[in-house]
Amino acid sequence: MAEVATAPNPQQQVPLDTIPISPSDQTSSSEQKSTAATSDGEIRTVFDDPENFNVKHPLMNMWTLWFTKPPSGKGDNWNELLKEVISFDSVEEFWGIYNNITPTSDLALKADYHLFKKGVRPEWEDTQNKHGGKWAFQFKDKKAVNIDALWLHVMLAAIGENLEDEDDNEVMGVVVNVRKGFYRIGLWTRTVGKALPSEQNKGRTFEQGKEVLNKIGRRFKSALQLKENELVEFSGHTDSAHAGSTRAKAKFAV
Repeated sequence: MAEVATAPNPQQQVPLDTIPISPSDQTSSSEQKSTAATSDGEIRTVFDDPENFNVKHPLMNMWTLWFTKPPSGKGDNWNELLKEVISFDSVEEFWGIYNNITPTSDLALKADYHLFKKGVRPEWEDTQNKHGGKWAFQFKDKKAVNIDALWLHVMLAAIGENLEDEDDNEVMGVVVNVRKGFYRIGLWTRTVGKALPSEQNKGRTFEQGKEVLNKIGRRFKSALQLKENELVEFSGHTDSAHAGSTRAKAKFAV
């Protein structure tokens, strides 16, 4: 593989074009597999040889990592702070990216990571998000929580499609916020339970939709390794926008 980038400055993003995500010959995965088969007849995955693997494990969806820079206090707007980092659609690419970016625990205050399906911006106003909501939990004792491990578990659950069933079509992405008094991890959904305007008369009933969201919430809670008495709350993006904050009144909790 290409030389691994040096340890990043917690206040600065790694140059993502330097991240090694495939063998050093830079050939395509199909070419790599063909070359490997003719040279020694052996197929090597990243689990067999992290330096010289010749096949990749595809994900069901392509995902995009986003980063929110801390505001400078000079009138920054959201579009200036939110940066699209890189997209990937294989297990190997995910680990190549994850292993070469700043850990969440080392990010500056008011920074965020967002991991969303390709084509979905991590914004309330995005057409695919505007009728949706999110599950969220705040870890208020920052010293007592391994935020890096928990964020990794949530990302793996998302890209591994373990947070919802195949036909649910709800999970848009996951986000981690670094704040002075807490860490917060959230999971964004496409709806708040009721059918979208374009799906009237053919979508789920509200009760069916609510049960789907509750099931997702329970799986999210499990990924966060929370205790039974620790509640994960769900709120709608529209409610959050009207409240002027991300802490809108919860619609329900698990």
